[in-house]
Amino acid sequence: MSSKLLSTAVVGSYPQPDWLVDRQMLSKVVPRVRMPEIWRVEEPWLEQAQDDATLLAIRDMERAGIDIVTDGEIRRESYSNRLATALEGLDPDNPGFVKSRSDTQAAVPRVVGQLSRSQPIEVRDLEFLRANTERTAKITLPGPFTMSKQAVDEYYNDPESLAMAMAAILNEEAHDLVRAGADVIQLDEPWVRSDPDNARLYAVKAINRALEGIDVPTVVHLCFGYAAVVPGEKKPSSYTFLAELADTVAGTISIECAQPNIDLGILQDLAPKKIMLGVLDLSNPKIETPETIAGRIRKGLEYLPAERLVPAPDCGMKYLPREVAFGKLKALSDGATIVRQELM
Repeated sequence: MSSKLLSTAVVGSYPQPDWLVDRQMLSKVVPRVRMPEIWRVEEPWLEQAQDDATLLAIRDMERAGIDIVTDGEIRRESYSNRLATALEGLDPDNPGFVKSRSDTQAAVPRVVGQLSRSQPIEVRDLEFLRANTERTAKITLPGPFTMSKQAVDEYYNDPESLAMAMAAILNEEAHDLVRAGADVIQLDEPWVRSDPDNARLYAVKAINRALEGIDVPTVVHLCFGYAAVVPGEKKPSSYTFLAELADTVAGTISIECAQPNIDLGILQDLAPKKIMLGVLDLSNPKIETPETIAGRIRKGLEYLPAERLVPAPDCGMKYLPREVAFGKLKALSDGATIVRQELM
């Protein structure tokens, strides 16, 4: 993680250009299986187009002043399906169905055999990012608990065994990413909040297995769902599974705070972890002022020292218009600068 006081970060995703994806189609679903029809560019030129769009995302983050950048997850149809659907042991052509976090039936991969990974999945993504920025480079992976909840298990017949199998694969991938130059590894685990009872049984165990032996800074990200998919009135004002993450080996916990306006007293339950604090409300297209962001950061500093606070958006910015996403990131950087100067 960047050593700069109040280093700013993105959670992961950044808007994909309209010339690359059908954003109207994408706005209706968070794909769990592959959804190739969203891409506007034909397969022979798709990777080149994704590279170009990734460069735009990286440069926008840099121009905005963000310290910890990602590749914007530009090559992904969703935060999870690029990796999840690349595993051996799945039936890619005949999906199953589970109830999504928004209470609809979602098509998901079916696990029909022992899960394995025949080759690295996100290493080229990280290598491209590493070659095109000198800033702290973070790569994100779907967490093992969340991946297990986004699948129909017809092989392991035990939820914990499925999650642990996925954790072992994620650990292999994470080690390959570190060798390729990742400065930060992040696991996205939104489903621990949606299913806290099962999460308490084995989520921490699975997360720790996924991050076993990783010697760069690590993050676990929680959220209540994309603002474009889960509107504010459906978001709770507190987390049902959070303090338990103090027992993970992850050094940083990333939480959504701006849109749901949660009680920041919960941060005391996570000492001595660093907190990636959501201070950008992605449900509101209005770009916050730097002073508004500074105020949200100051509230966080009432509960933890600046050395442990990383200001960030609430969640991924995938569903925002690009100009709004950039403006919010610029406000994030400027707001952090205001508070940083106050602390000097």
